[in-house]
Amino acid sequence: MVLEATVLVTDNSEYARNGDYPKTRFEAQIDAVELIFQAKRNSNPENSVALVSSAGLNPTVLSTFTTEFGKILSGLHETTIEGKTSLVTAIQIAALTLKHRQNKIQHQRIIVFVCSPIEDKEKPELIKLSKKLKKNNVAIDVINFGETEQNSEILQEFISTANNSSSPDDQSHILTVEPGPRLLYEHIASSNIILEEGAQSNMMAGGFEGGDSFMDFGVDPSMDPELAMALRLSMEEEQHRQERLREQEQTGNKE
Repeated sequence: MVLEATVLVTDNSEYARNGDYPKTRFEAQIDAVELIFQAKRNSNPENSVALVSSAGLNPTVLSTFTTEFGKILSGLHETTIEGKTSLVTAIQIAALTLKHRQNKIQHQRIIVFVCSPIEDKEKPELIKLSKKLKKNNVAIDVINFGETEQNSEILQEFISTANNSSSPDDQSHILTVEPGPRLLYEHIASSNIILEEGAQSNMMAGGFEGGDSFMDFGVDPSMDPELAMALRLSMEEEQHRQERLREQEQTGNKE
């Protein structure tokens, strides 16, 4: 299991009040933060997580690195929803926070929630920043939701530039989530942001019998049955989707 220090960056801008994701965009992030925190800790007990907000008067460090979810939750509850997101500054603060991790052996990762529109003036700075992250071996994942039509193109370019293809453990990812019946954390649970290298394919191939398969991506069903159930449902849905695609391909080949 990868030894990792992760900084979570939440979007607490005015756009986070929107109710197009249950219950609001910000409350959807709270559930997702808990999912990611538990998955990181279950993956490796020496992993640590910090929390940064990206909006308000200025981006703020809400919790330094910790192994206790209570400190992360306290930071979330102290967050004020206001203003506009300063995405570049927030990521820079997250990168600086990583420099102060206690265990320098830990891999460095930032996970950013983006649910507000990215201004055109920020785009060149984002690409410049992505190159610096790659140079300093900082992986970054982006959860893109809420303003996907405006943000997807630049965020995809940002991740492509930041991605360190030479290191399997330091891959960067983007997850784009449109509004729908599934909760935000359910989308994240079946994405590469949570699943470790190769775990998703193993789950698909091996099915869901027994609890050991969940351990492949950092979840102990006996310790967190609700999370295990959410993952099970998400993975079953993905498995059904893959089966439908295979059936469509076979039908197309016959024609």
